[in-house]
Amino acid sequence: MKALAITSARQTEICHAEEREPGVGEVKIRIVRVGLCGSDLNTYRGLNPLVSYPRIPGHEIGGEILSVGEGVTNCSLGDRVVVIPYTECGECAACKAGRFNACEHNETMGVQRDGAMSLSFVAPARKILVCNDLSFDQLALVEPLAVGMRVARRADITVGEYVAVFGCGVIGLGAIAAAAAMGARVIAIDVDNRKREIAQACGAERFFNSKEEDISKLAKSIDDGRGPSVVFEAVGADETYREAISIVGFAGRVIYVGYAKNPITFNTSLFVKKELDIRGSRNATARDFSAVLSLMEQGRYPTEKLITAHYPLEKAGQAFEDWANDPGGVTKFLIDIQ
Repeated sequence: MKALAITSARQTEICHAEEREPGVGEVKIRIVRVGLCGSDLNTYRGLNPLVSYPRIPGHEIGGEILSVGEGVTNCSLGDRVVVIPYTECGECAACKAGRFNACEHNETMGVQRDGAMSLSFVAPARKILVCNDLSFDQLALVEPLAVGMRVARRADITVGEYVAVFGCGVIGLGAIAAAAAMGARVIAIDVDNRKREIAQACGAERFFNSKEEDISKLAKSIDDGRGPSVVFEAVGADETYREAISIVGFAGRVIYVGYAKNPITFNTSLFVKKELDIRGSRNATARDFSAVLSLMEQGRYPTEKLITAHYPLEKAGQAFEDWANDPGGVTKFLIDIQ
């Protein structure tokens, strides 16, 4: 069957992928939409150390059930589904703690193993969620929004708290929307003013361009000079990793979800002086996916504003190149498989 593979840095090709039928406990999904992820872009750029080539990308999926294997009871033919694209070993410390999203040996679709940028894909039935009330476009947005939901849940937000979010990509926007839904007062921070409207549509009270304004002045303007109680870092840059520690208020929490490319030097005295809680956030749980589906059904996400453009499967390589050339201008590219 037809698929798209990234064959090396900045090289893609339409290829043939093996088509198979579902086994026991599996389902076969007709793939309709695939969202391009930042990890996919890094694979295309040759900057993803977890990937070997060739690799079929794709883990942000909107599709429908084509067939089911023996023992599957949680879906029916024609159901619209989203896929939880991570594996878990069940034996590592994270799995033993019930935090399967942080499994030491996780393999994410499109990263450590082939993804679903193809006409169909076979997945374990336990890894799908059915939602027939959403469009395929919406379903393809669920996974990155669920990662943002996980960030917000890691922060233990209370109503009325000030939350600052570095980065208005889809994960950052998902964190903004989730935090706002939890009752937080959210400040969005980015370096591109084109993100202002969509950040505010997701629930941000304010938008701050850290390229044009002094970040220390932002902290002094929040909560009578106390600064935000919570900071989310969804960029993965050296500067924003350090700025998160700098602007968060005393006794605050900092949640990191962006992957930094290099070792970072911190002023560690701030960790102790402010008595900070510093937490990581990785992937998302089934609970996070379900929460996003529920909020999406309630219209809490401006899904039409999140989608920058559609590309057909045959033009997916062009989509990667267009994104690489203007990363700030892209929120989400969707690939139309069918």
